[in-house]
Amino acid sequence: MKFLRLRHLLVLTLGLLSLALVTPAISATLVVGGKNFTEQLLLSSMTQQYLQSKGYDVALKNGLGSTIMRQAIESAQLDIVWEYTGSSLIVFNKINEKLDAEQSYARVKELDGAKGLVWLNASGLNNTYALAVPTKRAEEDGLKTIDDLAKKMASDKVKDPDGQHLFGVDFEFASRPDGLKPMSALYGMSFDRSEIKQMDPGLVYTALRNDQLYVGLTYASDGRIEGFNLTLLEDSRGFFPFYTAAPMVRKDVLDANPKLAEQLNALSAVIDTKKMAAMNKQVDIDQEPLAQVAADFLRAQGLM
Repeated sequence: MKFLRLRHLLVLTLGLLSLALVTPAISATLVVGGKNFTEQLLLSSMTQQYLQSKGYDVALKNGLGSTIMRQAIESAQLDIVWEYTGSSLIVFNKINEKLDAEQSYARVKELDGAKGLVWLNASGLNNTYALAVPTKRAEEDGLKTIDDLAKKMASDKVKDPDGQHLFGVDFEFASRPDGLKPMSALYGMSFDRSEIKQMDPGLVYTALRNDQLYVGLTYASDGRIEGFNLTLLEDSRGFFPFYTAAPMVRKDVLDANPKLAEQLNALSAVIDTKKMAAMNKQVDIDQEPLAQVAADFLRAQGLM
């Protein structure tokens, strides 16, 4: 009888050890959050599928507004999100000084770290604001930078004072203190009130494609840049802040899952603006299933 008890204990111990070898140390279900636009839906779906392939139990809660997502991770309703340095810096930490990409990342890492939110390694994705024009116009007018745009507009005004350069912007950028007015001042651009067309951000791309605008405010990693044959103008004077994306995780979640930081850093390392723009195009323009686009990317990168 004593031998049987010892044998049973040995089998049970070996079974538990074997389970520990194949299963990561996980405290509970990991909840991945995401915002309510294509890029964030892709990033959150990608993260869920990737971590599930590593053996984690993962729940997905995306389609959230930016503020709601932030409140949810601060209140421990979410465990992992993808955040942008510019959003954290300007919106949630109220920092408006001009910082480069490395400075922005270091500042949010410090400020959010004090709140128990850990920024893991930054990706190569910078979803910042950008000015775009139809590629045909860029080629015809020799537009490569926003400085080029400003010079072209000034030259056209001399030739035809009544001529217009319609500029499509979203409602927020048109009125915010770090938006249209300071950008125009920095680049020496002068827009009449009638030239500013405030519209939904998505409509800007359509209006540019249909040649209804001269220039429009867009986002650097949007798939419609390529899909609608648009050209981004270089921000030659560095007006727009950096919106570098990185995984942000609650510290207690990382403490409970020792391998998680290394695994998410591996995912972050293969993401950049060009790859994300291509995935955004697959979903928004080519109408491919979002979860499938995310899965295909992970396989192509050897992560799943």
